[in-house]
Amino acid sequence: MDKKIQAPISNEDANSLRAGDYVYITGTIYTARDAAHKRMYEALEKNQQLPIEMANNIIYYMGPSPAREGRPIGSAGPTTASRMDKYAPKLLDLGLKGMIGKGKRSQAVRDAIVRNGSVYFAAIGGAGAILSKCIKKSEVIAYDDLGTEAIRKLYVEDFPVIVVIDSEGNNLYETAIEKYKE
Repeated sequence: MDKKIQAPISNEDANSLRAGDYVYITGTIYTARDAAHKRMYEALEKNQQLPIEMANNIIYYMGPSPAREGRPIGSAGPTTASRMDKYAPKLLDLGLKGMIGKGKRSQAVRDAIVRNGSVYFAAIGGAGAILSKCIKKSEVIAYDDLGTEAIRKLYVEDFPVIVVIDSEGNNLYETAIEKYKE
């Protein structure tokens, strides 16, 4: 089923999504990859403030290429989500409502998704140039020294994703295999 949602994402929207839904996101999302997640985790260990509010926000696991002239961002494809699995449960427990990446997630992340009524979306790998057309604004807001791994605030319009793990723990990667076997 195709759905349109606003970001930040409400609890109601997150709970209404099901594994396999095609979703178009409009609103503000954030980017963060390995190095940024490590810094946020270390900040939490030291009881320091995070550079972004987690509650109801969506983090896109992406490091863009340089922007072409007249564009807010370069190619913007997803990176492998499992590299953030060490850090994701803590961020989900702080209210992170959605994550966008590609690939499977650990059981600890899946448990945290269910525990917090969150959702894991997949963006299509290899389609970074096309995905970048949905990004209307991009601004580095933290960890500028990390270059492409800095945290960015993005404004997106009809950004296409697929629900992989929904708030009830249904996992498209598992259900699709079972359906294919039939």
